[in-house]
Amino acid sequence: MSLRRTIRQTLTIARRDFTATVLTPTFLLFLLAPVMMIAFGTLGGVGAQSIVGSDEGLRMVVIAPPEQAGTLKEVDSQLRTLFSPKSELRPPELILEAPAGDPGAQARSMLNSGDDTAAVLYGPLNRPEILHVQRGWSEAQYLAQLAEQSLRAQKAGGAAPMSTPTRTLVSHSPVSSSGRGQAASIGVFGIFFLTLFLSGQAVGTMAEERSNKVIEILAAAIPLESVFFGKLIGMFGAAVLFVLFWATILVNAAQFLPVQITGDFTGVGAAVGMPAYPLLFIAYFTMAYMLLGAVFLSIGAQTNTQRELQMLSLPITIFQMTMFAFSLGAANNPGSWLAFAAEAFPFSSPFAMIGRAGNSADIWPHLIALGWQALWVAITVTVGARLFRRGVLKSGSPPFWKRRRATIDTSVN
Repeated sequence: MSLRRTIRQTLTIARRDFTATVLTPTFLLFLLAPVMMIAFGTLGGVGAQSIVGSDEGLRMVVIAPPEQAGTLKEVDSQLRTLFSPKSELRPPELILEAPAGDPGAQARSMLNSGDDTAAVLYGPLNRPEILHVQRGWSEAQYLAQLAEQSLRAQKAGGAAPMSTPTRTLVSHSPVSSSGRGQAASIGVFGIFFLTLFLSGQAVGTMAEERSNKVIEILAAAIPLESVFFGKLIGMFGAAVLFVLFWATILVNAAQFLPVQITGDFTGVGAAVGMPAYPLLFIAYFTMAYMLLGAVFLSIGAQTNTQRELQMLSLPITIFQMTMFAFSLGAANNPGSWLAFAAEAFPFSSPFAMIGRAGNSADIWPHLIALGWQALWVAITVTVGARLFRRGVLKSGSPPFWKRRRATIDTSVN
């Protein structure tokens, strides 16, 4: 009967906090916050690109006599097949110019003309001279190869292809080790990003209840452990709503992505396979949110002012970044002592274990890890509730060392 009552009280607090969070205009802004982040990031990228400058409009120039123009054009066309048509590494336009007087002076005048000439080649093909600007290093390398291959073509009697290759696209189903490593890193980053964005709101929850004196009423009617668990579950419900909202948008938007983009992820796959990996991702996101949320809830409950609450934002972010770096290092070194330490430490365990799911096909370690993490959620909430009861509400039994001292003092009197 007591357990049922505790569960009912916890769910009552959870429902109260969930509705108080979701049924407000502010939550709509919270849902749309990623749109604002993407917009600001896009504007920043456009501004940075305009400051740095674009490589579009660059050109390469070869100063060569007209009798070499045909060979140079043919070799240039062949070399360009090494680059994808949409690749950013594709060389810029090649311009052929006939010599006019001093080729060296002609080349320098082209570079100083202000028409975005990246590199200029002149002289005989067996000893070419290449002048280039600071950002024209790759164009200079390309012109060097152009001269080399053109000279070979001249000695061979022409630049016509000597072979006719047959290209066949072969699809392979097994996921490579690099694909498993990518899946592990993506899982670690995904959980980190979600918890970084969502769990921080737990810090100010108890501070708000303290400022409006509601916590004293709740503590008088409900055990503080139920209050802490209820608030944690309520905030997690709001986080789940956020994740479902954006997951629905991203899944539907992925159908309109070009094949070139989706094809880059065909070799990425987790070792545990489907549907175990997404289920484990959900489970570990839940545990990561509960663990970090419980820590932040307990820390925020000890603050007295809004300034103290704001000062906690930096240490909390550093703690989350440390757990992320710890777990990412474990995901990149499976089976090492670093991986074992990250998997055993409770607050990095969810991140490290989703990385393990990407690298290893074993399922049984995840069952142990989820139980271990759930135990630490209960421990963190219990410790946080007791610290709040003793430090803020000034109630509850004293610590064991003070109890022993009080017993000795009583017996002496």
